Amino acid sequence: MSQKIELDDIDRHLLSALSENARASGAALAAEVGISESTVSLRLKRLRSSGVIRGYSVDIDTSALGIPLQALISIRLAQHDRAQIDAFTAAAPKFPGVVRMYHMAGADDYLLHIVAPDTEAVQAFVLDYLTRYPAVAHTRTNLIYRVEDGTDWLPES
Repeated sequence: MSQKIELDDIDRHLLSALSENARASGAALAAEVGISESTVSLRLKRLRSSGVIRGYSVDIDTSALGIPLQALISIRLAQHDRAQIDAFTAAAPKFPGVVRMYHMAGADDYLLHIVAPDTEAVQAFVLDYLTRYPAVAHTRTNLIYRVEDGTDWLPES
């Protein structure tokens, strides 16, 4: 388990600004937060080295690439032995169209976020990659209409 990192108001403000624009320059962040650029640099370095900031990513509009459909597919395994879990955990993120995989506790074991050009491609994904996988006992597909990021999830203290 990770050790909890204590954040002050400046750290939270920096993280909030970065969550809105991960490409913001040091000067822009300094102006936004009201501290010097060198202080921004030191704080970001500390947040990266402590593991709070794991990396930076880009938000790609898959519709602009001709892949307008997104789905969440819940997966329940038939067996829960280590070999089956490890094999599925290693294989599933490499299936075509998988954006993100969540390994979960609860009624379902995994949740796959996928993109596809149409519903036929979603069906083919389920049939070609999930139902043929021996460990998969059940799937449930939910189509995504719209995705909105949350804006107020950083801890207060």
